[in-house]
Amino acid sequence: MTTHVPVLLAEVVAALRPRDGALYLDGTFGAGGYSRALLDAAVCRVVAFDRDPTAIRAGAALATAANGRLILIEGWFSEMETLLKPLGVDAVFGIALDLGVSSMQLDDATRGFSFRVDGPLDMRMSQDGESAADLVNRLSEAELTQVIRDYGEERFARRVARAILATRKTAPITRTGELAALVRRSVPDSGTIDAATRTFQALRIAVNDELGELDRGLLAAERLLAPGGRLAVISFHSLEDRRVKSFLRGRSGHAPRGTRHLPAMCERAPSFRLLTTKPVTPSEVEIARNPRARSARLRAAERTDAPAWDVAA
Repeated sequence: MTTHVPVLLAEVVAALRPRDGALYLDGTFGAGGYSRALLDAAVCRVVAFDRDPTAIRAGAALATAANGRLILIEGWFSEMETLLKPLGVDAVFGIALDLGVSSMQLDDATRGFSFRVDGPLDMRMSQDGESAADLVNRLSEAELTQVIRDYGEERFARRVARAILATRKTAPITRTGELAALVRRSVPDSGTIDAATRTFQALRIAVNDELGELDRGLLAAERLLAPGGRLAVISFHSLEDRRVKSFLRGRSGHAPRGTRHLPAMCERAPSFRLLTTKPVTPSEVEIARNPRARSARLRAAERTDAPAWDVAA
């Protein structure tokens, strides 16, 4: 199985600026790359979350080696405030969020994330709730079309949805290889990426409520970060990056101003100061070493002393 290589690691650490005695959150622990780097950068403490119980179990050795400076919690990063309450934590000085699927999840055929290797059509990060197979075999044609179009940005979403419905009339679709082959027959070959890429992305996002989790997580981070605390978010596709960009620009006072035809709702004191006006991207050297880093985008911001906004931007 491939080891997960943390993307833009040095850039994330530089953005968070770890300092001795401070507490940081790794919202997506994975293989622990960001947590380890933060612990190495300063005599700080880290609380790391992951909804995948496999990742939490695998991180036990790192937590032991950290001698009390690393606490691992199984859970969704959007629930960070609730999960931190038993620890008596109500403010932190940095939060790192590495969005999307990890290499360990992607390369384990039994998890059902990959269209390249056959396995059960699962895709659940937390290993509970509805699986991708459940969605594929339950949703209507209109619902499937919307999921594949909105979350996968697939131009041929309706064609894929119709093919799914035609196939499942004979028998349920339960394997990744079966679904990937069906999509490839339905979508013209672009010659750039595998035709199944966008449909698999869409189903993964739907199964794990990834965009809802991101929206809730950004709001929680705004409430939890102390003044001067920093947020670093790495996204891997445009749906995520647009959300992060919109949130941070809005909260930093860079959102478009109202006009006399469409006035702004109200003026609020900025709760963030942008540290990256444009996303930070991997170097060619990093991409050569880790091709999966190619689509990564890092955005970072620093919390001001203004109150957290009471509504989403």
